Amino acid sequence: MNQNIINARVTFRNSPIHILEKFTIKDIDNAYQQFKKHSELDECVIIQTCNRIELFGKSKTDNTDKIKKTWASIAGLDEETFEENIEFVENHDALHHLLKLTSGLDSMVLGEEQILGQIKNSITSARESKASGQHLNTLFDKAIRMGTRIRNSSGIGKGGISVGSMAVKLAEENIDELKTKEILLIGTGEVSTLVAKSLQRRGYAFKVTSRTIGRSETFCETMGGNPIKFEEILSGFEKYDIIFVATTAPYFLVTQDRITDAMKNKNNGMMILDLSNPRTVDEKVATIKGVKLMNLDQIAEMVEKNMNARLNKVKTVENIIREEISVLEASMKRLDAEPLVTDVFKSIENLREKELQKALQMLDEKDEKKVKIIEELTKAVVESIVSTPMNNIRKASEQGQPDVLELATRLFDYKKQNQAD
Repeated sequence: MNQNIINARVTFRNSPIHILEKFTIKDIDNAYQQFKKHSELDECVIIQTCNRIELFGKSKTDNTDKIKKTWASIAGLDEETFEENIEFVENHDALHHLLKLTSGLDSMVLGEEQILGQIKNSITSARESKASGQHLNTLFDKAIRMGTRIRNSSGIGKGGISVGSMAVKLAEENIDELKTKEILLIGTGEVSTLVAKSLQRRGYAFKVTSRTIGRSETFCETMGGNPIKFEEILSGFEKYDIIFVATTAPYFLVTQDRITDAMKNKNNGMMILDLSNPRTVDEKVATIKGVKLMNLDQIAEMVEKNMNARLNKVKTVENIIREEISVLEASMKRLDAEPLVTDVFKSIENLREKELQKALQMLDEKDEKKVKIIEELTKAVVESIVSTPMNNIRKASEQGQPDVLELATRLFDYKKQNQAD
């Protein structure tokens, strides 16, 4: 491609939520202006969700360093922070990644639908801001259509559930009137994100705690919930009816003694779901009257049964993407020829109209029927002469033959014509 399609991304795959948050772009419109001004991007689209912040750009130059500097400036970070968290790919790999996004293969929950709507919103926003242009508009429109088709034909979105969703589902099945209960989420990592998303989607209020109140506050800004100090919960477990524990610690965070004390002051029961690996809830907690404990292994086993159907379809989806990527690449390469083709058709049409008017004046022809016949004749002649070479130029562009495109540019004096315009 004469035009490079670039993808720069920070995602849940290489950055926990509290790190990912640092890369957030708060003013998207301003960011578009900054990236186009300082990163030599002709077009750009920003995709921003709780699990990823991605930039797709079109450029004629390799401008990785400039993108890093601009992004660092926008997010108020030093450039070194980027090195550990950011990924860069371009052209084939960028197109492949976008198709994985739209088809649901790169989501935290395999096949989830939400990302497709977020991508549609992103390209709509970029269009409205005039940040995207012909290349990225075409790319995203086609990738969204392909992703939708892949989802529908493969069924990748059916029958699956995440550890977080399953944990919330189990709480619903075991606790009556969950909306009236006090819910606590301990942790702000990947699994906590899934739990929070599921709670938020179902409309449940919940509190969040982590080692530092700052991390809890940052998490809640993105994922919902109300932050609470870590010290408060250690001596106040009796306040909660459902506790999701998804954190890492070299010791038991939820101990038998703490829960025994908590249950002395509670009239109703308590459900604890330990989603940590390794476990951070003492198994002896399960022996306390009124307490139901479920650990990650039990929940993961249920998830696995639900997910097997989706996992069996991953290979099918990957095969479809491999077939579709060549079609998408050809469409993008063809765009390189469009300015030349459009210009040639425009120039020849102007010439045809000019010569037609001369001929009609010489013939002194006024009969509208005859004039129409002559005009249609000139159009047919031009079409039959020009269509074949123009389609061959498009085909050469699709097949990645820039030498043919360059030769055609010189033959039709395209650059000179542009300068004269």
